[in-house]
Amino acid sequence: MTNGRALVTGAGGQDGHYLVRWLLAKGYEVHGLVRGVGATASPDEALPGLHRVPGDLTDLPSLVRAMYAARPDEVYNLASMSHVSNSWATAQLTTDVNAKGVVNILEAIRLYEGDHVGRVRFFQASSSEMFGKVQEVPQRESTLPWPRSPYGVAKTFGHHVTVNYRESYGMHASSGILFNHESPRRPVDFVTRKISRAVARISLGLQDELVLGNLDVERDWGFAGDYVEAMWLMLQQDEPDDYVIATGETHSLRELLDTAFRVVGIDDWSRYVRQDPAFMRPADAGLTVGDASKAREVLGWKPRVTFEELITMMVEHDLAENRP
Repeated sequence: MTNGRALVTGAGGQDGHYLVRWLLAKGYEVHGLVRGVGATASPDEALPGLHRVPGDLTDLPSLVRAMYAARPDEVYNLASMSHVSNSWATAQLTTDVNAKGVVNILEAIRLYEGDHVGRVRFFQASSSEMFGKVQEVPQRESTLPWPRSPYGVAKTFGHHVTVNYRESYGMHASSGILFNHESPRRPVDFVTRKISRAVARISLGLQDELVLGNLDVERDWGFAGDYVEAMWLMLQQDEPDDYVIATGETHSLRELLDTAFRVVGIDDWSRYVRQDPAFMRPADAGLTVGDASKAREVLGWKPRVTFEELITMMVEHDLAENRP
């Protein structure tokens, strides 16, 4: 299914940027959902081939209109309230977008399809945050979810309602259980980009210190550009299904700091980094590391960018962006 039509929610975000670029390179006509009257403004000026369609995940009628405007073969739901730490302060909005919003986009597809069930293929961006208080290591598609944040709870609902619509209505609906994936396009309030930007600025004499929370947190970090390929591959399968997308490796924040500071020639970063309890989560996730063997075997997918290459890429981007 190439040279088709796609509708992408969250097209202006990190994942949306890489996915839209991927789809445009495949010859797709790509439509990006844009909230409100801002549909005439670009969510990302680096994506000139993107068609903008007005709509809001919290408003079902606008999503139905977007479906008829875009007439997509594939729908990728990447939009979300994506900051885990902030989800305690925005629990209701996080639920409205990350949980109820999935119901709305699935309903819009169902209403648009009518009797032609399966005509539109749907991808839901699920999250490793669903596993939270991990019940097994590594985590796979069958692992019991135990979310530890409002974000994780909402993502768990969105994941299961996608399965429910697939089983109840026969929709071609798949979920990618995405483990942490980063890039130079990550907003600076995410810890990986906060670190890469701070390291670059410290090396340039523009910043004195970097304040973080728990340095012993370990995560399975991959490159966002690799992960969007897996999203696309899921919708090329004859049968819809759910897949863990991960590197299968874990690294601590201390390792991330080692790698990032090494890029700028600093071996001892301890005098630049300060821990502050204010940056600790009320309830943090456990050791999240994904088993992506199913994606490897069925989709033929595997990550290409290593952890060291990813962090180097991010620091070098921030060095270029912050040099006078």
